[in-house]
Amino acid sequence: MLTKIHDKTIGIAGCGGLGSNCAIALARIGIGKLIIVDFDSIDRSNLNRQYYFIDQIGQPKVDALEYNISRVNRDVEVIKHQIKLDSNNIPKIFKDCDVIVEAFDQAVMKQMIIETVLSEMPDKYLVSGSGMAGWGNNNTIETKQFDKLYICGDMVSEISETLPPLAPRVGVVANMQANQVLDILINLM
Repeated sequence: MLTKIHDKTIGIAGCGGLGSNCAIALARIGIGKLIIVDFDSIDRSNLNRQYYFIDQIGQPKVDALEYNISRVNRDVEVIKHQIKLDSNNIPKIFKDCDVIVEAFDQAVMKQMIIETVLSEMPDKYLVSGSGMAGWGNNNTIETKQFDKLYICGDMVSEISETLPPLAPRVGVVANMQANQVLDILINLM
């Protein structure tokens, strides 16, 4: 059954904690093509939760993630865009995707992609992350479905000085997103 996912294309909007970890999980299961988009470069502060390494500090996230994906699975085709996404370029960049993964840090960006995909690309599935800050409370993390929109997280844990984004909860949500993408794809076959 998993051999059928080799011809699927997944878009990853943001290559930080959620996006980098979700992309690696999808590469491990054999997704055929990943379209990764981020405008940022790796900073030392990213290493506590993002799938990057010390020697990659300063590199564009899309370049480092493409390399890391190739180390996991050379058969995954990676198309990368080092740009900031907006409501105008999202439909163009992700038009050929079977599923889009929202992996932004900022709530305003999350809202923008959700609104754009729902209004401009209503046939697309979107898997979003919300509420993964801090630690503990494992049983509060879940997936909620709203038609073709899926939200993974606890929907309440906002990032703050007292609740930073840390690898355990961010990784759980990123892997839930990858699992939800796989579930969508298998149910479409």
